[in-house]
Amino acid sequence: MSSKVYFTDMRASAKHESLPQKVNKLFKAAGFAKLIAEDELTAVKLHFGEKGGTAFINPVLVRQVVDRVKESGGKPFLTDTNTLYVGERANSVDHIQTAIENGFSFATVQAPIIIADGLFGKNYQEVPIEGTHFDAVKIGSDIANANGMIALSHTKGHILTGFGGAIKNLGMGCGNRGGKQMMHSSLKPKVKGEGCKVCSTCLKWCPADAILLLEETAEIDHDKCIGCGECTVVCPTRAIKIQWKSETVDVQERMAEYAWGAIKDKRDKVGFISFIMNVTPDCDCNAWSDAYIVNDVGIVASTDPVAIDQASIDLINGQTGLQNTRLEQNFAPGEDKFKGVYPETDHEAQLRHAEKLGMGSREYELIRI
Repeated sequence: MSSKVYFTDMRASAKHESLPQKVNKLFKAAGFAKLIAEDELTAVKLHFGEKGGTAFINPVLVRQVVDRVKESGGKPFLTDTNTLYVGERANSVDHIQTAIENGFSFATVQAPIIIADGLFGKNYQEVPIEGTHFDAVKIGSDIANANGMIALSHTKGHILTGFGGAIKNLGMGCGNRGGKQMMHSSLKPKVKGEGCKVCSTCLKWCPADAILLLEETAEIDHDKCIGCGECTVVCPTRAIKIQWKSETVDVQERMAEYAWGAIKDKRDKVGFISFIMNVTPDCDCNAWSDAYIVNDVGIVASTDPVAIDQASIDLINGQTGLQNTRLEQNFAPGEDKFKGVYPETDHEAQLRHAEKLGMGSREYELIRI
C-alpha cells in the first residue's frame, strides 16, 4: 500500500506562497496537528549544523514548525544527540553553543534546545527491537521519553551512506554516542597505549567488565567485550580508538535499525518534513558546505520515513545535475545523482532494510500542494 507524501516546490510570487507559508501548509496537509495532544512534549529533531557549514535547515523555517506544534497544543523543544567524532558538537555545552551561533537561538526559533543524550552522550534508553544486527538500540533519553516528534531532515549526500534523509536523521541522529559507534562499525574498540593515562574512567562505564588496567595502559579483553562503544566516548584522552571501518550496506542497515528504535514506541506520534534544498554532496557534520549538485527542488512531508526518503531521492534524480560540482556523472534528469557522486555506494540499502523492518513503504503517492 502506497503512502502519501505531500510536496511543494520553491516557487513564490506572493506573501501567502512564501517558503515559511509553504511549511505551514505542508504541516496542515500532512495532518501533523492530529499527532499532537494538549501539553505533550514534542521533539523537533533536526541537525544544527557544524561550525563552518551553511547548508543546514534555515532557522526561520524551523520556527514555522515550532509555531504549528504550539498551535496544536504541544510543547516543542529542538533536539539532536552528540557526535561520535571530535568536533564542535561532541558534548552538550559545545553543541548548544554551535546551534545558537548557527541561528537556533530562542529569540529566533522560540523553543528551547535539549541535547537528548546528555552532557557527554551517556544518557540513553535501550529500546528492544527485532533487527538483523541488534536486539536493542540506544536512543537518546529525551527523544525516547518525548511524547511525539517532528523530524526535520536536510536531504544531501554522505561519504559513507551515499544519501542522508529522514532515516539517517532518525538513526544516526537519535542514537547516543555509543550507539553511533555500534552503527559505524561492528569491530570492537582498541586502546592506543601511547595515549592512555590509566585513569580507570573506562572501567566505570564498561558493562561487560572487559577492561583490565595494566601498569602503563588499559587493555580490552575482546572475548568479554560486547562492542557497545561506551568506552570510546568516555575516555578523556581519546586513547580508545573509535572504529570507523565497515561495509556501507551494513552501516545503513544498522542505521535503519536505530531509526526504527527511535520511533517504534511512538509510531502514531511522528511526522517528517524533508527539505530538498542546498543538496550538498556531504553531510552537515562537515565544517564546510560544498557546491550543491542540483538546483533546489522543494519541501516534502509525510508520516512515512521510508516513503519521504524515496520521494526525496526521486525528486532529486529528476533534476538536471549541476556542472562544476562533485557530481562526476549522471547529469541527465532521471539518472541517479548520488551514484554520480558515490558510484560504489548502494544508498538504497537503508530504504530496503527500513521497509523490511516495517517502518514504511517505498511506494508512495506524491501530492502537490
